[in-house]
Amino acid sequence: MEPKLFVAMKAFVIHNGKVLIVRESTKYQDGTNAAKYDIVGGRIKPGQAFDESLRREIREETGLEVELGRPFYVGEWRPVIKGEPAHIVATFFECQASTNAVRLSDDHDDYQWIDPKEFQRYALIPNLRPAFEAYLQIR
Repeated sequence: MEPKLFVAMKAFVIHNGKVLIVRESTKYQDGTNAAKYDIVGGRIKPGQAFDESLRREIREETGLEVELGRPFYVGEWRPVIKGEPAHIVATFFECQASTNAVRLSDDHDDYQWIDPKEFQRYALIPNLRPAFEAYLQIR
């Protein structure tokens, strides 16, 4: 079966030098990484500008408003979603939050603000490793 292609935007939401990570809930219907930490973001809705899409995802998942920074990494992965193969290509952005007051959506059940240099200490989804390494190179 041919994988379905998705374009996604992901955010390294930063506050006081820390990066926000969110843990995927077992209740998340489209989830493939229950109980693992991810960063905020998601697939672009057709017709929606990438920056609007990323701001929408951040707002929906965390309640935060951010200032979008520059992209620093492009990654891809191939999960199976609801039994169907997918191919996701994502651009990662550095985003600044003016507060650390997160209100999680039902898709996530925990969040942490972490030192990006210590990312390996957390149960992150595997595709984030190269993104964190790329982020640390620009810091």
